[in-house]
Amino acid sequence: MTIELIVFVVAILFGVLLYWRESNGNGLYRFVNKIVNSKELQMKKGDRTGFVFQQKFVLRIVFVTFLFIIISLILQFFTPFKPFGSYNGVSTFASSIVGTVLGTYLANFVLKSGKIVDEKSETLTEMVSETIEKGKELLDDITTKDDNVNSIAVENDEAPKIDETPKEEKKSARERLKDKGLM
Repeated sequence: MTIELIVFVVAILFGVLLYWRESNGNGLYRFVNKIVNSKELQMKKGDRTGFVFQQKFVLRIVFVTFLFIIISLILQFFTPFKPFGSYNGVSTFASSIVGTVLGTYLANFVLKSGKIVDEKSETLTEMVSETIEKGKELLDDITTKDDNVNSIAVENDEAPKIDETPKEEKKSARERLKDKGLM
C-alpha cells in the first residue's frame, strides 16, 4: 500500500509536469498529427492542443494509458523489472494512470487560476488602493473630530461640557403591562 501511495503522488507530479510542458509547446503532438492525418485534417497553425493539454477526459485517459503501456512494456522486456508479473505491478500501473490524469487536471486548475489572477491583478490593486484611501479618510475624520473637541477646550481653558440633564425614568415593560391590566 505504501508504494502505491508514493507512486500515486509521483504520478500527480508527473501529470502536472506533463501538462505544463504541453502548455508551453506541442511539437510532438503536431508531429504525430502530421504523420497520422491527411493534409485537410491536420491541425491549424494557432491550435495549441496537445496529448493532454486542452483535451477531453476520454482522450486524456487514452493518451496517458498508452504512454504507461509503452513504458511498462519497455520495463517488462528490456529490464529485470516485471511490472505485470504480480498484482502489485498492475495496481501500481493503475495508480500511476489515475494519478497522472489527476495531475493534469490539477495543473489545468493552477494555470487557469494564475491567468485569472494576472488578468484581475490591476483591478485588485485598484480596489485595495481605494480601500486604503477610504481607511485613511476615516482615520482622518476620527482624529480631526477629537482634535476639534480638544482645540475648543483648549481655547476656552476648560473641559468640554457634557449635557447632564437627568432623563425621565421610563416604566419597565412589566409595569406597563400591569398598567394595561394584562398582568
